[in-house]
Amino acid sequence: MSAFIALSKKEVQQMAREFKILWLPIVFILLGLTQPIMMYYLPVILQSAGGIEGIIIDPTMAKPEGKEVLASTLNSQFDQLGIIILVVATMSIIQGEKANGMMAFILTRPVSISSYLNSKIIIHYILAVICIALGYAVSYGYSAYLFTTVPMTQAMWAFVFYCVWLLFIITFVAMMSTFFNSPAFIALISIVILLVCRFIAGLHPFIDAVNPASNSLSAANILMTGNLEARYGIHIIVTLLLVLLMITTMHGFIAKKKF
Repeated sequence: MSAFIALSKKEVQQMAREFKILWLPIVFILLGLTQPIMMYYLPVILQSAGGIEGIIIDPTMAKPEGKEVLASTLNSQFDQLGIIILVVATMSIIQGEKANGMMAFILTRPVSISSYLNSKIIIHYILAVICIALGYAVSYGYSAYLFTTVPMTQAMWAFVFYCVWLLFIITFVAMMSTFFNSPAFIALISIVILLVCRFIAGLHPFIDAVNPASNSLSAANILMTGNLEARYGIHIIVTLLLVLLMITTMHGFIAKKKF
């Protein structure tokens, strides 16, 4: 446990030196702010763009509800640009220390591979959760102010399910960072695979059962309907098993010194 705490402190200090604890929350606050404001002023923007063919503003069209706006924040902002930002911020989580020899140096000390990996994943996951929480809270507040209020219980449950998907994202990027040595390739393959997972969510019940991105879809459905379905629990279990499998794979890869 002492090794884990020491490594965790090192991760926090490293993130502070790279200003991740400053710019990453700001970026997600801006993402959370963008969606409600954009949806609120979109009719005005379209009307001001006069002369554009094919644009018809229906004056009787009802304004979207707060739950729709909050769900679109998860789907349109966090699950697209947000994923790209998280991948870029964490793509060198392990690759950087492989490249400069720090990982080999650390593992020659009385430090277990599990402590090393867990400190990396947990600290970056906590930072990601804080960033998402800040952006989500801002979006929730503006959605309630500009549109309608979303029940707090629905919003909290949706956030919990989204955090499960977030855990998969951080662990997957860490695994790619363990396997490969090029930050650009790590970012590319991580972004492509994660976005594909998100885009195919909802296509078929079987795909959803094994697709970690289904947790994000579940979060949006909870916001829209307020219902917690039994299949959502299956999605969480499968995702956690995949996370455990990835950590085990990383452990074996490092233990065999394939890096």
